[in-house]
Amino acid sequence: MMETILSRSIRVICLSGLAVGMSTAYAQEMQTQGGQNQSGAAQQQAAAAAEGQTPMQRIEVTGSRIASPNADSPSPLQVLSAADIAASGAANLQQVLLDNPTMGSPAISRTNSAFQTASVGVATVDLRNLGTSRTLVLVNGRRFVSGIPGESAVDLNSIPTDFIERVELLTGGASAAYGSDAVAGVVNIITKRSFNGIMLDAQMGESSKNDDQKRKFSATFGTSNDDGFLMGHLGYSRQGHVWSRDRERSSVDQQSRAASTGNSADLFTIDRPFYSSFAPQGRFYPDSGNFTYDRAGNVIPFNTNGTNGGVATGFNRNEFRSIAVPVERYLFATNGELKINEKTRAFMEGTYASSHVSTSIEPFALGAEDIFPSTGGQVPAGSMVNGALVLNPLVPQYLQDRISDNDGDGIPDYYFTRRLAEVGSRGSTAERDTFRFVTGVKGEFDAWKTWNYEVYGGYGQTKEAQQSTGQVNVLNFAQALQAIPGENGGAPVCASADARAQGCVPINVFGYNTISPEALKYVTAPGSLLTRTTQKLVGGQINGEVWDLPAGPLGVAAGFEWRKEFSSAVPDALTQAGLNAGNATPPTAGEFSVKEIFLETRVPLLKDMAFVKELSFLGAFRHGDYSSVGSTNSWNAGVEWTVVDDVKLRGTRSLSTRAPNINELFQAPSQDFPSGLNDPCLGVTATSNGQYDVLCRANPGVAANIAANGAFTLTQPDIQGVSGFNRGNPNLQAEKGRSTTAGVVWTPRSIDVLKRFTFTADYFNIKIADAILSTGRQYALQSCYNGSNPAMCSFITRRPTATGNNSAGSLDLVDTAVSNTGGFTTEGIDLTAAWNDRVGPGRLSTKLAYTYVKKGWIKETPDAEQDPFAGEIGAPKNKALFDIGYKWNDLSVSATMTYIGRSALDDQFLAALTPALPANSVKFGSRTYTDLQASYQIMKGTELYFGLNNAFDTKPPAIVSGMPGSDTGVETAAGTYDPIGRRWYAGVRVKL
Repeated sequence: MMETILSRSIRVICLSGLAVGMSTAYAQEMQTQGGQNQSGAAQQQAAAAAEGQTPMQRIEVTGSRIASPNADSPSPLQVLSAADIAASGAANLQQVLLDNPTMGSPAISRTNSAFQTASVGVATVDLRNLGTSRTLVLVNGRRFVSGIPGESAVDLNSIPTDFIERVELLTGGASAAYGSDAVAGVVNIITKRSFNGIMLDAQMGESSKNDDQKRKFSATFGTSNDDGFLMGHLGYSRQGHVWSRDRERSSVDQQSRAASTGNSADLFTIDRPFYSSFAPQGRFYPDSGNFTYDRAGNVIPFNTNGTNGGVATGFNRNEFRSIAVPVERYLFATNGELKINEKTRAFMEGTYASSHVSTSIEPFALGAEDIFPSTGGQVPAGSMVNGALVLNPLVPQYLQDRISDNDGDGIPDYYFTRRLAEVGSRGSTAERDTFRFVTGVKGEFDAWKTWNYEVYGGYGQTKEAQQSTGQVNVLNFAQALQAIPGENGGAPVCASADARAQGCVPINVFGYNTISPEALKYVTAPGSLLTRTTQKLVGGQINGEVWDLPAGPLGVAAGFEWRKEFSSAVPDALTQAGLNAGNATPPTAGEFSVKEIFLETRVPLLKDMAFVKELSFLGAFRHGDYSSVGSTNSWNAGVEWTVVDDVKLRGTRSLSTRAPNINELFQAPSQDFPSGLNDPCLGVTATSNGQYDVLCRANPGVAANIAANGAFTLTQPDIQGVSGFNRGNPNLQAEKGRSTTAGVVWTPRSIDVLKRFTFTADYFNIKIADAILSTGRQYALQSCYNGSNPAMCSFITRRPTATGNNSAGSLDLVDTAVSNTGGFTTEGIDLTAAWNDRVGPGRLSTKLAYTYVKKGWIKETPDAEQDPFAGEIGAPKNKALFDIGYKWNDLSVSATMTYIGRSALDDQFLAALTPALPANSVKFGSRTYTDLQASYQIMKGTELYFGLNNAFDTKPPAIVSGMPGSDTGVETAAGTYDPIGRRWYAGVRVKL
């Protein structure tokens, strides 16, 4: 890119009063520093601006590759500065960006990824709640390698916060400028440049509950002169574990009763505790009834939650679950430039990030059907030896007396479930390494005018090695369950001679801590996952002025880009086959390449006329040729109209495209265990007449359940045992997003009292056709059983008869697949206001950013009704961020308030209740989070700072298990609300 993208450019913008939508903290910092850390050229330009002169350097802002004399963008643009990031005390950039009201809830973060099979602890962002894959993250205007295998999402953990100069948020389609994935907008991270000296930053902190310990240290260093510069950054950070058991709201398993009754009257009736029926001592099912054991080994009735005065025999999974996973990071970043001659410079950027993430969840819940799927979980209580039945000596006589042959093989059978406490907590450790290097040449050349050029090449790679524990080899487990007496009445041995030769040791599952270490060693199956994502990138551009028009010079930019993306994820052999009693996850691998060319122009139309201070047209076009989906075209058209010096109008219309990512194209069926589903058949009777009842009764399993219970009824294992498969689709095509924005910028410099005030208002409307979507599971259930889309029934598998501890007709599988059948729309208004000036002995700065989402909906299929998401949990209609700061000599204080408006439960979930509830009828109150920071410069170059995040310990709403939006083990929507609570941090910065 042009040299004008240097950090000094933005300082000039602020000084000239054109920092539209930019951080007031940053503007204040630049205006009060008096040119500190600016280059000589920047200082001269600042002085020229102060004297009313006009030799302003041309600059480049996100959304356009044409340099212009100002920083205004025809699309809505907001900027977060290094000062904003520093004032947050954040360890990674995601924490800062999520406060911005244009951001939706992230797909993955520390607080909602403990149950992820891959990419645990990754930090992603989602503009406009249109999905992570529709937000393009750039670094210095160029693409960054993905941090998630098969996806396009960048892991913000790999970009050091202390190395960032600013972040520009362009909210609107920008595919014409930057290519695929910019349907919702662009997050462009600009790193620091031309830094002289060394900056050290050390920080520590923890929550008010003495967890979430944070440790952070960084060193940024550099040198620069007229021949170029070289900068480097070394960083370390660690964010500690937060356990579910250490917060009262999530200390025990709980469940909305509506999840098991389907009755809307039970929605806020919370069963607490709602322990798992998979207990460490086992639960055993003879021909009728069931039983378990107490700690003394006595047979007792099973009483999951201790109701009616009984002893609770269930298992509290939240004792082992996490609110936030620990993340440890080592970071290195560098960039530099070298002057080759007066018109040519070579440049380079390098990043290396190594992160270590660990998870820990409850011990594995094993059902006998995991081991003996062909018999529906019927476990033989003996073996045939030389044609005679030999009973398993480990099966207690109490059970032997109450079972019979259920499958006709002459051997009595039983069923059991058991929490494998002896195996230990399930957990994983992931070592993730991200490497990226970009180098190129840029400069200028003279044709009929001066033109700027840049040519670059880059390579990025993310590798993850994950090791997991806590699961078992089901084939070995089956052999270990089939024991016979040893020779001469000796200790039991495995019935199979072949299994004995391979080390088989009989396993005793009856009671607490009955599995011997030897048997445990035989059945344990550690898992592994190796992923690799690579990105190869070559590009170039030229930009300059073609000729002078009456209203100004005609600007043009043109260029090309070639990119190749590859991804693979290979689990261990047992996981691939589903033989470790967990998710069956086949390997996924794929790649695609794309060649693109683009052209952009800025055409000045009118100038210095009545009510037309300046009027310009901006247009861009990009053509891409993908190996996966063929040709794509994107375009953008915008207008900037400066009515008078204080008022500017702006607007854009654009067509953006997004090609499917590797997972969407190539993912093989991968097993998942969805939560928050509501079975629309719940409560259906033989004579009821609801919207789902006829088609529900048509299912044989549901009919059998009704006949046995009088109404369709689910047990606790039914609710907790729903599975399903996620599938890709190699026949996907690119989706198209049409964006419209219109706005006004008011900078009343002619009014003395408001000369440091800036206001922007922007309307946005984004519509995505042929959206690439995974069919919603709740949508599939409802549209199948209300008859509106019978094709959705193919995604649903119910148990035809009672199996083990699962009821007849209960949901076994609810699958989802990717297709181009969907639609997305969001519409709303962004408002920003900023003001800073001297007040009393110091300087006061304020900034307000507010987003109102008028509507937002998704359509699963072209014929489906609109499913609104605006105003639901994770996508509030109202969201705001307010910053206020005061600097007086060496003391600075600031406060940041983040407002999340009232939010409703998912409308489809409410519609599936009995009786159905209308959309937006069940809401949770708004939340306001306040962050505080104070800093004091104790001597030149040394600053102490202290901060409180969530200073008033605002609690999240109780969105418990069984409600849509609840994150497992957190009992709230952890990607939207703060589940940790008040946290403090303190640190010191030293400039040498």
